[in-house]
Amino acid sequence: MEKRVTGFLFAAGLGTRLFPLTATRPKALVRYQGKTLLDNALDKLFSAGVEEVIVNIHHFPDMMMEALRAHPEARRIRISDERAYLRDTAGGLKFAEPFWGKSDLLLLYNVDILSNIDLCRLLDYHVEHHADATLAVRNRTTARYFLFEKGNHQLCGWRNVKTGEQIGNRVPDDADMLAFSGIHVLSTDFARTIPSVEKNSVTGFYLSAADSHRILGYQHDDDEWQDVGKFSEFRNWLS
Repeated sequence: MEKRVTGFLFAAGLGTRLFPLTATRPKALVRYQGKTLLDNALDKLFSAGVEEVIVNIHHFPDMMMEALRAHPEARRIRISDERAYLRDTAGGLKFAEPFWGKSDLLLLYNVDILSNIDLCRLLDYHVEHHADATLAVRNRTTARYFLFEKGNHQLCGWRNVKTGEQIGNRVPDDADMLAFSGIHVLSTDFARTIPSVEKNSVTGFYLSAADSHRILGYQHDDDEWQDVGKFSEFRNWLS
């Protein structure tokens, strides 16, 4: 794949689900098996061949900046400083647009995700299918699902099974309900269409663009995957 790829690591969140661990540090600096979530995610992105990684920061920004400057690949890390206020996912990505450079693709990763997913295969899938965005998804139990058309894996809606809320006007009865893994790829041309608003969710952005853009699901049920952003799920793994 001859594409220039920049990584984007979402690490600015308050980490409220990991409290009390995040009372004295950002969730990105919580340790798992002797290594911070930040280093786990950075190593994952760099191993996929990205040229640089943008990391957004907000909670305990000085601690984050110190950790990022101490990383072995610090020269290839760009810090997007959101300490003034959190801009949510799409808003944070748009705010960091000056750091995208001449990249063709943006590889996005949540800092509280642990997975052995092959990011190179995800990137190849995105390119081979001429997608505007590709979302890593799994068949797992959750409250909120992305909905995809069978066969072509095109995003067509979103559903909250607890509240019954659904977004999408043309959702087929047989649509696949799949849970988002917090890992996705965007073509930079598509990412530049994110509205320039102070706060914006990437979920809302994808859903608003689904009728006019190629937004695909990449199902990776055979990979190991864990969201460790919740204290009740994480406490037994602390090192």
